[in-house]
Amino acid sequence: MQHDASARRSATGRLIFLIGPSGSGKDSLIDAAREQLVAAGVQIARRVITRSAEAKGEAAHGVTAEQFEALCAQGAFAMHWRANGLGYGIPLQVDQWLQAGRPVLVNGSRAYLSEARRRYPDLLPVLIDVKPQVLRERLLARGRETAHEIEQRLARNSGLQAVADPSVHVLDNSTTLEAAVTRLFKLLHDEGVIAGPDAPGTGPQKRIT
Repeated sequence: MQHDASARRSATGRLIFLIGPSGSGKDSLIDAAREQLVAAGVQIARRVITRSAEAKGEAAHGVTAEQFEALCAQGAFAMHWRANGLGYGIPLQVDQWLQAGRPVLVNGSRAYLSEARRRYPDLLPVLIDVKPQVLRERLLARGRETAHEIEQRLARNSGLQAVADPSVHVLDNSTTLEAAVTRLFKLLHDEGVIAGPDAPGTGPQKRIT
């Protein structure tokens, strides 16, 4: 894991930092909510990733490892980190959006959360969570890992959950995408990120189920 240590500029918009284990459905949730998010004034950051297959899956921008390093050296990223052998970058444009007062949603990393919070103290951390059995079924259906690797991943995820930051909002995505989108918009409304009929429901809560 590595990150950009440069200081963040002052901003008035709020960063929505979406995190969750592989298979939790972060990309699917973003895609399902994209049209409504844009309509509510939320900008969605497009990640830069050093694996073209993953970039295609989440509409990210795929680059080579060499290109990624060059972009880092050029200061092209507001945030960047490495995980699972891949490089992930969030374009500097997010700072411009935030400075303009716009909320910005980022597909982030749990391991990078502390650094992201240091750079963006008012960020809204949202953990996409799923029940272990549902996550196991999704990972098996995806077919990227062996059954043993999946069990190891589930065990690691359980350990991370056990020491989870209590300030992180947990959003359950164990059922349908439609239900998860509704929960996401309720959270954004309750937190004052968006307003109006786009976000059904009222009243603050930590776990959105």
